Amino acid sequence: MRTLLLPLLFLWASAACAADAPIKVDGHIDPDEWAGAQHITNFRLTQPLSRAPSPYPTEAWIKSTPEGLAVAFRNTQPANVPRTRQSAPRDAGGPYDRVNLYVDYDGDGHVGYNFMVMLSDSIQDETITNENQFSTDWDGNWKHAVSEDGDTWSVEMLIPWYIAPMKKGQGGKRTIGIQLDRVIGTTGERVGWPAIFGGETRFLSAFEKVEVADYSQSLLAVTPFVSAVYDNIAKKAHFDTGTDIFWKPTGSFQLSATLNPDFGQVESDDLVVNFSAVPTFFSDKRPFFTENQSFFNVPFGSYNNNDQLLYTRRVGGPTDDGSGLAGDVTAAVKANGSLGSLNYGVFAASEADAVGRNFEAVRMTRDFATQGFGAMITNVDHPFLDRTATVYEFDHRWKPDPQWNVRTVVVGSAIDQAGQTIDDSGAQVQVDYDMGKGWRQQLYAEHLGHDLQLDDFGFLDRNNFNYARYDLGKRITDLPKESIYASHDWHVAVSRRVNDDGVKIADAWSVNRQSDTRNGGNEYLEFTGLSTGKDDLITRGNGVVNVPAKLYGYYERFWPHGKGRWSFYGNVRYAAEGLHGPAHGSLQIDLNPTYFVNDQLSFYGELIAIHNPDWLLWQNTNLLGTFNSSQLQLNGGMQWTISSKQELRIKLETIALDARMRQAWRVAADGTPVATSDPVSDFNLRNLGFQIRYRYELAPLSNIYVAYVRGGFDFEDFPEGVVGLLGNAFSLHDSEQFLVKLSYRFEI
Repeated sequence: MRTLLLPLLFLWASAACAADAPIKVDGHIDPDEWAGAQHITNFRLTQPLSRAPSPYPTEAWIKSTPEGLAVAFRNTQPANVPRTRQSAPRDAGGPYDRVNLYVDYDGDGHVGYNFMVMLSDSIQDETITNENQFSTDWDGNWKHAVSEDGDTWSVEMLIPWYIAPMKKGQGGKRTIGIQLDRVIGTTGERVGWPAIFGGETRFLSAFEKVEVADYSQSLLAVTPFVSAVYDNIAKKAHFDTGTDIFWKPTGSFQLSATLNPDFGQVESDDLVVNFSAVPTFFSDKRPFFTENQSFFNVPFGSYNNNDQLLYTRRVGGPTDDGSGLAGDVTAAVKANGSLGSLNYGVFAASEADAVGRNFEAVRMTRDFATQGFGAMITNVDHPFLDRTATVYEFDHRWKPDPQWNVRTVVVGSAIDQAGQTIDDSGAQVQVDYDMGKGWRQQLYAEHLGHDLQLDDFGFLDRNNFNYARYDLGKRITDLPKESIYASHDWHVAVSRRVNDDGVKIADAWSVNRQSDTRNGGNEYLEFTGLSTGKDDLITRGNGVVNVPAKLYGYYERFWPHGKGRWSFYGNVRYAAEGLHGPAHGSLQIDLNPTYFVNDQLSFYGELIAIHNPDWLLWQNTNLLGTFNSSQLQLNGGMQWTISSKQELRIKLETIALDARMRQAWRVAADGTPVATSDPVSDFNLRNLGFQIRYRYELAPLSNIYVAYVRGGFDFEDFPEGVVGLLGNAFSLHDSEQFLVKLSYRFEI
């Protein structure tokens, strides 16, 4: 009896140990490690969105472990479907073989996270808000590995529980939302479980609800940095230090703080020429300001997807004294957490000196079965301007069934400027209805009050605006196999624009088609027309201008490199938006080839040429000028992924613009532009941005950067013409810096 019992006990103990075996993230799916995991095989085509069974066998495993949420993929890919192993910098992505884990830790459709791993083991991580708005500005610390074996390749991921704030589970379990998908790089096909994809109106809230074991991890991470910059123009050096702190004592609370935060010296914004009344939007790249920032993302006035109520680049932006210098942020703190069913977030930042500002924000949300509510208050104190700006926000999300999705936001601003108070409000509503069989409808309307002011902490293209748009969409996925296209997504839209004073800006129509090609590329075509109307922004408050009808046409195409060495992107744009009508528009051509030496090294170049015979620009008061302009932009660079821990990047941007005055105009009282002989000067400009950057990863989220940066800008009247200007742009030498930065993350 004893001789039989001992082997049985040994087998039972072995099975128990196997069931609890920790997962070693090496890309090899060990059956013992993944014992007890949920096994998924029902992947279906989501690009094109036919929802047919996957033509490529794909299976996945999901397992909750004390170390984190573990997910594995095994992807079958026969030899006649080439594999794409191109390496890419973090968050660069690309049309390559890859898998995605999308997870909503609270299962309420409010905030999601995407963890993507390419066949080359390059990664991308993103936050997802408002159903389908993705942002790569966030970086998390998680494990991943890839392996290949015959006609299959596999991926393992382990996402620590401290990666994001999440509500407490119940009874040792938690319900999370999950979506898994796989992309075949050479064909562009995507297969997913469940059969949804991020381009749909309802994505985040349609994740599969999965019950997993509830675990919690605590973490204290301190990331000090030190940087040294030598300015070769001023012949002086500058040293700086700072620290980011991340603390998550429980699963339902986390706090991050920064002292003298990093201002992203190793990242650079693209060069932009903007003479319009609408500001340019730039995303934030500073680690503290991107860490779990998605909870505060409340887009408003966002028909162009840029506007938002909390725009973190205001913190540390140009000071209030008009000097153009950046604000000196001394400290900032951010807390996210939950109390029962209530989620909350607190944000505060302070700038130094008399010209500094103080920023505060508080947000709360509460979700129910078919609807959710949110509210936020932001406040900015400008001591130098004797100005206080407070914004109040309330949002409501209603999803009564899988077909309907309704989102509403109401805001109000209260400005106290030197004892004078200005109040106003705004609202927006978006209604999406999925009619089935590929048909969708969307109704969007917004009201922005005449005195609504959000730009102290937010980003708003404009106020004094009322906008309504109806959009009808049809997705076509059953195209003939001999077609170069895999799918088409058609949209027809009509809209109306008036300001809050009753001035009709324009009515508009639009037709566009987004297409995926069978070689993994894509194509986009759009035509838009605006009726005659009025421009109430161009004179900066010095009168409304009567403008003729406008016409826009746009075409773009991307060809991936597939089995070859070259990929190509190009677009053509026609825009008639001056005073001489649809027949006198600008023409833009953008050519952007990339050459892949191998899977680690690539070179790219880009030439943008724009000719505008009817460029209308504001000069001063009610004086406008029409210019005949030519612009050339030459960009280029190199991306070399030396190893999984090293990369070298070279980036060059040059712009040359030559504008010759054709006619000066004064705006009459009734808005009519009247030709005048007032002097308006020709002008041109040159701009240069050049960077060489080397990065070495010491440990996760710990890097050393070495960068050389040179730039310049010149705005004068030169006789060379646009080609000569572009050549002379390389001689610009207003700034030249050599930078070394070290940051290291200590985890406790």
